[in-house]
Amino acid sequence: MPASPFPTARRLRAHALILALCLWSVYVWDMATPGLRDRAGNLKGTDFLHFYTLGALAQAHRGGDLYDLQQQADLAARLVPQAAGIRYLPLYPPQVAILFEPMARLSYPIALALWLGLSALLYGLSCYAVWRVCPNLRAHPATVLLAAAAFPAFWHLIAWGQTSALALACFTLALLALRAEQKWLAGIALGCLILKPQLALAAVFIFLTTRQWKIIAGAVASAALQLTAGLAWFGSDPFRSWIRRLVELPNLLPLFEPKLYQTHSLQTFWRMLVPWPSVSLALYLLSALPLLAIAISCWRRQLPLALRYSALLVATVLVAPHLTVYDLVILAPAFLLLANWIASECRVESARRLSILLYLAYMLPLLGPLARWTHFQLSVPVMGVLLYQIWRVGSVKSLTGQAAYD
Repeated sequence: MPASPFPTARRLRAHALILALCLWSVYVWDMATPGLRDRAGNLKGTDFLHFYTLGALAQAHRGGDLYDLQQQADLAARLVPQAAGIRYLPLYPPQVAILFEPMARLSYPIALALWLGLSALLYGLSCYAVWRVCPNLRAHPATVLLAAAAFPAFWHLIAWGQTSALALACFTLALLALRAEQKWLAGIALGCLILKPQLALAAVFIFLTTRQWKIIAGAVASAALQLTAGLAWFGSDPFRSWIRRLVELPNLLPLFEPKLYQTHSLQTFWRMLVPWPSVSLALYLLSALPLLAIAISCWRRQLPLALRYSALLVATVLVAPHLTVYDLVILAPAFLLLANWIASECRVESARRLSILLYLAYMLPLLGPLARWTHFQLSVPVMGVLLYQIWRVGSVKSLTGQAAYD
């Protein structure tokens, strides 16, 4: 008789409920202060200040200041006096500023509340859309809802006021388009990742090597359209400044990633572990290549879409040159797709191993701050093993009920 699976649905509900209560109680307590500073003295919304400032620059058509750190800091202090002294390294492509131009017309507190609400809505709709195509999870709506609410990456997304919900929406729409065999539309959705181009790196390698030309064409058209919108709004100078800033990025990493322990990719994993930049870069490349090869193999072998797409998402996280904890929200579809597969294969030992890895990948970002002292980010090797396990379970001939998750 096979061993009882871990984690069981009952345990998942209990763990998710406890975690959700803990995380969101801390958030509410931290935010329940008068003014725009939380109990830790940080500006409420944190990174949203940067997007709010970009929106104000777009409103004034000040394209020349989109990559001027000091000008943005001065403007942010005028717009939000409590933000005096806060500086952000501007790296987003110019069209991102246009996206936030309407919000710059509002006061900072109202704009922040609106953005956090939109981010939560995008996250919830993305999780719901994927859950709807997972037949083995439809009998567990409460468990899925609690797990989604307790996801540490979602908590960080709201706490930081970041844009990762947009990337999650792009990946979710691409998944739905692939299920409908609309590769062109999938490419259009993935092309929207130009707002966070580091999250498109794995997809570029996978779809080029597997010759998914319709996806590539759609992505190129989508990205080009967005860049054209920025060009029409600001002119060409900001684009040249953006390219120069990207070229200079290796020398700006201390400003760009001041808290390495909050990052979860191979690049920063090796930077924390190895103090020599050239050696850590070499180790990043040497470890990224075989993991990309595993993800590419999943697509070349035409594994079920649920496994292929989960491999794409995990590889995206691992090989991204820059990935902070809030960006892990893009793994939400992978968690749901793989949980659906596990539910259909609960008596298969490989599925049991996969469930443990999935549980660890979900929970370990909570321990990320420990890497400040250990210099070892536990989530990264676990996700590497998870990617290998996805390829392994998809390669064996023990799959049953493929129509349930393909």
